[in-house]
Amino acid sequence: MNYFLHESSYVDQGARIGDGTKIWHFCHVQKNAEIGKNCSLGQNVNIGCNVKIGNGVRIQNNVSVYEGVELEDNVFCGPSCVFTNVLIPRAHFPVNGVYARTVVREGASLGANCTVVCGHTIGKSAMVAAGAVVTSDVKDYALMAGVPAKQIGWVCECGRRLDGSLECGCGRSYRLTDGHLVKTR
Repeated sequence: MNYFLHESSYVDQGARIGDGTKIWHFCHVQKNAEIGKNCSLGQNVNIGCNVKIGNGVRIQNNVSVYEGVELEDNVFCGPSCVFTNVLIPRAHFPVNGVYARTVVREGASLGANCTVVCGHTIGKSAMVAAGAVVTSDVKDYALMAGVPAKQIGWVCECGRRLDGSLECGCGRSYRLTDGHLVKTR
């Protein structure tokens, strides 16, 4: 075992955990989940069956990543952010393992207490503000806020908000093409 597992946490048989990953207090990684290298799962994180998590992902305290959700490399999930996996939940009409697919693309950040309604894609390096409720797909590099979440700007790959020049102090620059932000440098 080349990862850290706190004694209060459980990893079910069939789950695969990458080297250098740290799983802190009171976590549960369910069967057939796959977690990449160098990830961090904060206190009280639940990873559902068959969930795929990339490398370098940071999941803060009190987050449940349910079956049907995929987190690509270097995603950040803020404390108590929420994923769903059923569009029409009813206790007496079980879905029998059929879950809506949600994908969070590489480098995206989800703020504390935000909610991602299932069946949507959060774009590469996008940023969802704390408390926002995502009810539609999110473009790459989009800055989303509100209930329901609306795009209020663009962010650089490094996370800084971009002004009208679409150039960041970190040296990266972008251009708008058909309503989508494209990295140029």
